[in-house]
Amino acid sequence: MKALLTFIFLGFAVQLCAQELTQNVRGTVLDSETKYPLIGAKIKLIDTDPVMGAICDDRGNFAITNVPIGKHNLEVTSIGYLPKVTTVLVNSGKETIVTIYLEESSIIGEEVVVTGRKKGEVINEMATVSATSFSVEETNRYAGSRGDPARMISNYAGAQGTDDSRNDLVIRGNSPLGIIYRIEGVSIPNPNHFSVAGSTGGPVSILNNKFLDNSDFFMSAFPAEYGNSTAGVFDLRLRSGNNSLHEFSGQFGFLGTEGLFEGPISKKSNASYLVMGRYSTLGIFEKIGIPYGTDAVPLYGDGAFKINLPLNKGGNLSIWGLGGTSSIDILISDQTEPSQDAFGEQDRDQLFGTDMLVGGVTYKKPINKNTFLKTTLAYSMQQQTTSHLYILRTLDSATNTWDYQAPPFDMMGYRYRIHAGSAYLSMNHKLNRKHVIKYGMNIDGYYMNMQDSIRYDISDSTSAFYYRWDYKSTAPDYLVQAFFQWKYKINQRLTLNAGLHSQYFTLSNSFSPIEPRLGLKIAATDKSIIAIGAGLHSQHHPLYIYTYHQNVGGEKVYHNLDIDFTKSIHTVLSYSTRFGKSLSFKSEAYYQYLYEVPVTVAPSSFSILNQGSGFARFFPEELENTGTGYNYGIEFTLQKFFDNSFFFMTTLSLYDSKYTGSDGVTRNTDFNGNYIANGLVGQEFKFGENDKHLIALGLKLTYAGGKRYGYVNEVLTDSLKEIIWLDSGYNSRQFAPYFRLDFKINYTLNTKKTTHEFGLDLVNLTFHDNILGLTYTPSQEPGVPSYTERYQLGFLPIFYYKLDFKVAGRRDQKNE
Repeated sequence: MKALLTFIFLGFAVQLCAQELTQNVRGTVLDSETKYPLIGAKIKLIDTDPVMGAICDDRGNFAITNVPIGKHNLEVTSIGYLPKVTTVLVNSGKETIVTIYLEESSIIGEEVVVTGRKKGEVINEMATVSATSFSVEETNRYAGSRGDPARMISNYAGAQGTDDSRNDLVIRGNSPLGIIYRIEGVSIPNPNHFSVAGSTGGPVSILNNKFLDNSDFFMSAFPAEYGNSTAGVFDLRLRSGNNSLHEFSGQFGFLGTEGLFEGPISKKSNASYLVMGRYSTLGIFEKIGIPYGTDAVPLYGDGAFKINLPLNKGGNLSIWGLGGTSSIDILISDQTEPSQDAFGEQDRDQLFGTDMLVGGVTYKKPINKNTFLKTTLAYSMQQQTTSHLYILRTLDSATNTWDYQAPPFDMMGYRYRIHAGSAYLSMNHKLNRKHVIKYGMNIDGYYMNMQDSIRYDISDSTSAFYYRWDYKSTAPDYLVQAFFQWKYKINQRLTLNAGLHSQYFTLSNSFSPIEPRLGLKIAATDKSIIAIGAGLHSQHHPLYIYTYHQNVGGEKVYHNLDIDFTKSIHTVLSYSTRFGKSLSFKSEAYYQYLYEVPVTVAPSSFSILNQGSGFARFFPEELENTGTGYNYGIEFTLQKFFDNSFFFMTTLSLYDSKYTGSDGVTRNTDFNGNYIANGLVGQEFKFGENDKHLIALGLKLTYAGGKRYGYVNEVLTDSLKEIIWLDSGYNSRQFAPYFRLDFKINYTLNTKKTTHEFGLDLVNLTFHDNILGLTYTPSQEPGVPSYTERYQLGFLPIFYYKLDFKVAGRRDQKNE
């Protein structure tokens, strides 16, 4: 630690000199629909004096050198295209590299003068409603986001987390199971550490914002390209490394210690590399003997890389990958005295681990000015392993110490492993200025190895194990998806997006032949837009649900192999308007009807719509697709985009989420909080010569409806040693409202070639006790229930120090 501080302050001393601090802004300008380079496009920094600019070369590339540090507005124009203004952040330690997409105008005319700007627009031109684009800068700026895309999205209207210790997302009342993540067109496994089988969230994200490019998130009625989701889609993009300079970015903080290298591969090529790695800081502390208050150490590491190889005639080949591994051992058997450990149950040792990786090759090629080809081949693997060792012990009341009667013995264990091969192919074709089509397909092939066994008689360490999962694929099971999209620019104010999606899953023989998608956008005025969207969406279920079996007469019976897709009809009405150049208002009303939802064959309150959050698996009885559900609501967002060193966003979501189980009773879903209110505000202060010092402050407040719960079946709860709910009154009760206040402060110092950044994120600043649910707690006193309230995270300070600098000088390059 002393060495680290010495290194930091020596860096300050050497570099604090009175010089003008500048950096280069480089990038590429492309047609948004065909990805063809826009030769001759003009780029101008409109807030510098004198005005600085550049013109794109024959590859659509531009470079503006010696740009003063700070935030700047970049105006991009090209004849026949709608102009665009985007904000860029310039630091002294790293070059700023951007990719800008321009949309062709539906009428032929002169260049249009930009009088305002549209921020938050999605990159996918086929999206009409319920979509947002997010940047790396936003994941850093918002208090409580922790650099995590999922936690950042929970700031937006209609989105909410389920547990402070995890990043599961509830979108408009839907289960987190309805979320999917995609990279370069292919679906990827759950990109989180300590992820439970079948879930889409976890405590720590593997997705590091340092290697992500600007990306999209879709919440409802998404374009036909996106399938196998009923709630939301992350369409993620990996950025390429700097093809001009070798640069380094390092960070030390509570969530990990990491390093990233990027730069050109050779002086004669525009090819570049990017590679990074991270390891848990608490794990490092443990290895060097620094105590920090708990014996259950969460260990995790992750990494990512991308090699970008430009080819002749605009083609591009990229080789990329990311992955992570995590483990935690909660060893109760090490205790000599009673302990209130923050983790785990008090009658067993628990060893838990997860692994995830995905890698692929992506080829992109503009066939001509009107046609663009993209294809990706990828491999992925995900694995969860758990071992529970039961402990027989009694408490010696005289000495208040544990008396162990036998060594820990195996009680339960499982390993789920899924290998997948994925292929994606799409073709964009611009028929003319008014008509654009996009079509393609996805194929995913799964190999599964699901093993799980449990010893029910825990009083005898030699009793037999009972197998609940014992499934190994003999051939791949395929998910095949195809789509067609059509964009029709009827005129400058009216745009129609229409499409069809189809998907087939061989494991369950599920087929959804036609899923129509429709969106209409009307520019009512120069600043106001009315839009409507609708679509049919379907999704298969977590794979381990299909492979759970029952033992009947000594034979394994896979009673859920034939459960069909869950289907959902989305409808959305949207209105948005802008006030001035940076203030906007948006409201969306929606209705979603879910049907063919898996519920138990025997009448009960169970529905798969209540699954998908937390650290627990579930063990399905025989299921059938007869359940239903619905979500409806209205959302409001008032947002001031970052301008003049200030931003704010306030959101209000009012909604209702209900479902009907196999017993025919309509109930609240587990995720029906009824309302969510968010408020975010941030301010930046620059000072010192050349504005080299920057302090950024951020505040976030969340107030939302409390968790749903019902009545505990106390007899079964005592017998099974876990919370068992009564069907009667399930989810009819609600805990107190959720309240959380987060504060963020950052200090940035720009020197000639280096940027230093210190950050502190204070989560739950008021130490408010938010109830997460009920937990089983054995009681020896008569009349005292065997359960208590379980609370979410308390106050959590998260710190980091980040360093950016050039490793080597510029390679030879022609600048405009």
